[in-house]
Amino acid sequence: MHRVSPRADDLSEALRAINVRSVVFCRSDFTAPWGFRVDETAMPKFHLVLRGAADLVLDTTDDPHHHLVGGDVVLLPHGTGHALTDRPGSPLPDLDDILVDHPVDDAGRMSYGGGGAMTTVVCGGFGADALPDELIEQLPRVLVLGSRSGVLNRWLHPMTALLADEAPPLPGNAAVLAKVVDVFLTELLRQYLGSQHVLRVSPDSDAPIATALRMMRANPGRLWTVARLAHAVGLSRTAFAARFRHAVGEPPMTHLTRLRLNSGAGYLSTTSRTIGNIAREIGYDNEASFSKAFKRTYGRSPGAFRTEWTA
Repeated sequence: MHRVSPRADDLSEALRAINVRSVVFCRSDFTAPWGFRVDETAMPKFHLVLRGAADLVLDTTDDPHHHLVGGDVVLLPHGTGHALTDRPGSPLPDLDDILVDHPVDDAGRMSYGGGGAMTTVVCGGFGADALPDELIEQLPRVLVLGSRSGVLNRWLHPMTALLADEAPPLPGNAAVLAKVVDVFLTELLRQYLGSQHVLRVSPDSDAPIATALRMMRANPGRLWTVARLAHAVGLSRTAFAARFRHAVGEPPMTHLTRLRLNSGAGYLSTTSRTIGNIAREIGYDNEASFSKAFKRTYGRSPGAFRTEWTA
């Protein structure tokens, strides 16, 4: 069995495992009013807003709405269904149907909408093998980074500006665009993982323990206990606790706390949800208890942590 180490070296190992090979569906010039839907699929999806603004609405009840502006990158690692629109109430045909009626040209561009204010968006996806399963499991439904993140803005903004201003398109535009998007998505994932204590389990680890870890990662806010986890994977409480500590390097409830705080850091860095809402989502009774635990682990308050990502 292999131990899990939540130390800095694991981040380097995780980053080496990232293998983003994006597929750019289209670079679209949308003119208001406009909107489209994308159904949930297994393929991770992304949108890169080059200019203008858009509203992203997820097919989920938790933090479903995100306002995007030029320079923002939105990543949906689990392929969550969603809509992208200029404003609430605009028609939302399926993106696939739009592409049938408004084919992409030889330069990989598509135009659609009512003729008003323009928003330019790069839409695409990438293979689920871009990240190991145990890292995909640690990613939230949506990651939004870019123009409002000081971490990324220094070098991503000039690249988005260059792409947005490219008119007329140059030869090989589609191929170059796909390469640039690979860089965008890799950096987004690198920055997100860099904000967390990356937790890894080798594929040949103890199978029941790996199953328990997947359950905990999928729903860190659930009222887990050692007995409940042990029962779920078919072990006695004593055997489960001993095997978990051997494989992971810490007791189950200590690890659960780490997972919860990781999820909290992810929500803080990529969403506008209130700290109290995040605390309840990940299993804390109130904001104060979450803030105390978060500061003990990350060395700063949730508010200060969020400011570092959005300043």
